[in-house]
Amino acid sequence: MSALRLAAIALLGVWHRDAAAQETPPPAAAPPVSFARQIAPLLTARCAGCHQPAKAGGKVLLTRHAELLSSGDPDEPLLVPGAPEQSALLAVLLPREEKPPRMPKGAAPLAAAEVELLRRWIAEGARDDTPAAAATTFTMEQPPVYAQQPVITALDFSPDGAMLAVSGYHEVLLYSVDPSGRSATLAARLVGLSERIQTAVFSPDGARLLVVGGSPGRFGEVQLWDVAQRKLERSLPLGRDTLYGGSWSPDGKLVAFGGGDHSVRALDVASGELVFFNAASEDLALDTAFSIDGSHLVSAGRDRALKLFQVATQQFLDNVTSITPGALKGGLQAVDRHPREDALLIGGADGTPKTYKMHRTQKREIGDDFNKLKGYAPLAGRLFAAEYAQDGARFVVGASAAGKGEVRVYALENEAPLWSLPLPTAIYAATWRPDGALLAAGGFDGTVHLIDAASGSVLARFPAAPLQP
Repeated sequence: MSALRLAAIALLGVWHRDAAAQETPPPAAAPPVSFARQIAPLLTARCAGCHQPAKAGGKVLLTRHAELLSSGDPDEPLLVPGAPEQSALLAVLLPREEKPPRMPKGAAPLAAAEVELLRRWIAEGARDDTPAAAATTFTMEQPPVYAQQPVITALDFSPDGAMLAVSGYHEVLLYSVDPSGRSATLAARLVGLSERIQTAVFSPDGARLLVVGGSPGRFGEVQLWDVAQRKLERSLPLGRDTLYGGSWSPDGKLVAFGGGDHSVRALDVASGELVFFNAASEDLALDTAFSIDGSHLVSAGRDRALKLFQVATQQFLDNVTSITPGALKGGLQAVDRHPREDALLIGGADGTPKTYKMHRTQKREIGDDFNKLKGYAPLAGRLFAAEYAQDGARFVVGASAAGKGEVRVYALENEAPLWSLPLPTAIYAATWRPDGALLAAGGFDGTVHLIDAASGSVLARFPAAPLQP
């Protein structure tokens, strides 16, 4: 090959390299940090349990951009846009020589990447890009204003039967119910972070109210309210999706709940510490119940299984329901434990109430459904509510089918219902007053029905929430 040709090839190679270099764009600058998409979710997940309108620790609020600018000590601003080194918010999240960060109090420090994200956002000017539709924060002083009734997903009577908790939007509404069951008066509104309330259930002694819910696709939350003081004792944001099916241990020391992440968790009420975690479910864990002595826990889930766990060891022990394919015709929505024994009432997609023994007493065989005690006459559609009466001799279920609903009461020993109440709207919640004389039911249209438990006749109806004048 001639020297001229070699030189031409070399020049062509240099041209190709130069052309390729010119065609390769420079690295793109990192986009500005978003308050709405990055900072607000981070503060909600890690800080809002103690710094929100219902529980403003140190008079510091971290749920809205405006509150970041106005909260805290005027001499030590929480947030100075453009100056991370002057912002107290960042200072309390950084280690102090060999000491851990001051915040979050009693919890693991933020990851270095999370702190750096906050630092970048402040350095970039701490801009607020919250959409107008998402800017509203509700408080006890400024509760939600309703243009239409909220869907009712949770109802519970207090142990003395005087109070009824009703789920709303961002709140639980407490009603004082007349002993006759013919009227109810709004007594309090417990407003918190969660948009969606999935559970509102009184503690065994009635002193506290457990609220479980969250904001779908953003966070789950567990709230513990002091009922007498109408005060939020504890808020624990958990995970990135709504939580479901809260329950109390019989001694009132633990609360359990399921999650969209297929997990079941339990918390110590006094400390707020996680004492149980298991993710054996294969789909949403939608309801939970403790055993009589509190040593075991069950969950009902969309994976068509009723699962049994041991609390102390956090172990999954068994599927209470059959593992035979096709034995259960759909997901389970609700579970309740009998007041005096470890027998479970379940309801779900097949519309058939069933009872099961909690503990297996013989070796499992493929194809068996050994723990099943009894099946009952099915309802049309899906069961969303199932609860034993305190006398243990009856239970109530609530169903939804094609936009309509039904409430039924059964005697435990009979397959046929004692009575049935068809309703023009889907029913998602039903509960007994402890004396067994009154039922409350509600669902899609936001109406609470107070029902005579003996006859199934409706004694009173009232809207879940006050409407905008």
